[in-house]
Amino acid sequence: MQHLKKTIAAATLALAASLTTQAAEPVKIGLVLPMTGPFAAYGKQIEHGVKLYLAVNGDTFGGRKVELIVKDDSPGTAGDVSKRLAQELVVKDKVDILAGFALTPSAFAVAPVATEAKKPMVVMNAATSAVTTKSNYLVRTSMTLPQNAAPIASWAAKNGIKTVFTLVADYGPGYDAEGQFKKTFVAAGGQISGEVRVPVKNPDFAPYLQKIKDTKPDAVFLFLPPGAETIAFMKGYTERGLAAAGIRLIATGDLVDEDILDAIGDPALGLITSFHYSEAHKSPGNKAYTEAYYKAYPKDRPNFMSVGGYDGMHLIAEVLKKTGGNTDADKFIEAAKGMKWISPRGPISIDPATRDIVQNIYIRKVERVGNKLQNVELDHVADFKDPGKQ
Repeated sequence: MQHLKKTIAAATLALAASLTTQAAEPVKIGLVLPMTGPFAAYGKQIEHGVKLYLAVNGDTFGGRKVELIVKDDSPGTAGDVSKRLAQELVVKDKVDILAGFALTPSAFAVAPVATEAKKPMVVMNAATSAVTTKSNYLVRTSMTLPQNAAPIASWAAKNGIKTVFTLVADYGPGYDAEGQFKKTFVAAGGQISGEVRVPVKNPDFAPYLQKIKDTKPDAVFLFLPPGAETIAFMKGYTERGLAAAGIRLIATGDLVDEDILDAIGDPALGLITSFHYSEAHKSPGNKAYTEAYYKAYPKDRPNFMSVGGYDGMHLIAEVLKKTGGNTDADKFIEAAKGMKWISPRGPISIDPATRDIVQNIYIRKVERVGNKLQNVELDHVADFKDPGKQ
């Protein structure tokens, strides 16, 4: 009997030592982001948010130190590249969690990898509504385009805009933005006077702008990926006299993202957009976030993508606290469902039914505040779910 007790005690100690060793292993997070090419700013901002969270809150989650492995899936619109890199992260690098995904094609392509490998997948930007339907192991901390398009459509209908011409990028988020805007605006009594979809990269806006000017709508609703295309559109909109002709411009907040707002300059003044984050959002949490961001990255402005990365890491950290460091995909997703916290953007939560984000959407106006242009919040829709899933 004494021998049996000693054997059991020895086995118990060995098991405890094994569990301690296992728990002490780092949690590997594989970030799939475009770090070069036309969408490099997206990857940079998301990575900034991820690393800032670790700098501010520590790099140990649920008793396990965090190890980041970044893969460049530029241009971010080639799903086969993103999928290959995700497979490499799973098989070669043995990551515990897949994260990042700046653009929809990337998220769509990697979702089956997460399902097959049973790895949690945290989407920090890709904004097509259907993204979270592609894997049961996927959760999103950014936004959806319908979530941002519906409030600006409602605002337009209430503010004397009766006819709208829509211009969107010819890919998933553009279709989502266009579809939701039309649905909400027409239901409120508005009329769509024309519509066009343009290439994601390097479109020639001249013929589209002329067509809009000839159609003479009350306003243009615009969705383009933030960057060179939005700057080019704004330049053409002013130069071709659409603003002078009284044709208003309304959009989701991508148009006047802080990362490009200075480059757009004064033509952005007065623009009304709807979005889930503004650098100018007034809250103690955002004040702390923006101060920490400028200290870490003085040459950049904090934007919605950086916040998506920051909140993605918050979700991972809190989930691993709940699970005691266990990254099992089923346990991870179950712990994420219904999670609530105060983000730099305001109160947010994870819808337990869809694994998508619920958040405030703000109506904003571009104003000059001090020496810089800012998206100043005028109103908001509280706790807004993705209407694309309703």
